[in-house]
Amino acid sequence: MRAAGDWARRAPLLPALIFMIVVTQLPFVFTLIISFMNWNAYYPDQVGFTGFSNYVRVFTDPDLRSAILVTILYTVSIVLLSLVIGLGVALLLDRAFFGRGIVRTLMITPFLVVPVAAFLVWKHAIYNPNYGLLNGMLRLVFGENAPQPDWISEWPKTAIIVSLVWEWTPFMMLILLAGLQSKPLDVIEAARIDGCSGWQIFRYMTFPHMRQYLELGGLLGSIYVVQTFDAVFTITSGGLGTANLPYIIYTIFYNAHDYGVASAAGVITVIGTYIIALFALRTVSSLFSEETR
Repeated sequence: MRAAGDWARRAPLLPALIFMIVVTQLPFVFTLIISFMNWNAYYPDQVGFTGFSNYVRVFTDPDLRSAILVTILYTVSIVLLSLVIGLGVALLLDRAFFGRGIVRTLMITPFLVVPVAAFLVWKHAIYNPNYGLLNGMLRLVFGENAPQPDWISEWPKTAIIVSLVWEWTPFMMLILLAGLQSKPLDVIEAARIDGCSGWQIFRYMTFPHMRQYLELGGLLGSIYVVQTFDAVFTITSGGLGTANLPYIIYTIFYNAHDYGVASAAGVITVIGTYIIALFALRTVSSLFSEETR
């Protein structure tokens, strides 16, 4: 009877479970199978099983190795910078001041803008060497003889990193602001009465309390940033050494039509994302366990 009752409760969830398996797990299984095959649309008569040669090519091909390193560079730099800036903004917004609600809404706006539209603005309205905002500010400050660099051509990776930090800082700020608002105010007030300075309160009380929120923001941000495609495609089209792994997968699949190598690179990306997600879930679980104590 108990087993029948359990199935009666679970039965309404089965359609959703089957739908999720069909739309997420089956495509990954097919991708995994294709990653072990020699399958290029230009040579349809040579399709066949090839073992791990596609994975070997991913790690030995100079372009693919460079894309892996660029992906790591993007992920580490964007997540760290977004966390640092987001923490600073969260500390400011945690203070009471007039219009705080409006300022909070304005601060999360970059995260709500359609990414392709945002990166087109960065490319044409900010980075453009002829009429962009950055060079216009240089002329305003230093006069007509001010240097007018081509920001994308001279610093392509930096241009992408800065635009993505702008996009992801509000996400980090929201997570960290939620952590700041859950800190024990009575303990902090007692520390102030005992003569602790603001730096001491931040170092020994606020920052340790924020550790798990920093970890959560970093891990969730890494899951999303490692899949970055739109910024690279919009700003540089993968040129000037800015191509990361998702962009390389796109070019291999749609330009070279080498489905086996593209699938192998995709599987590697999914495994890396899955490892990061495991740490994220563990951090979320620890946060919930702390709240229930």
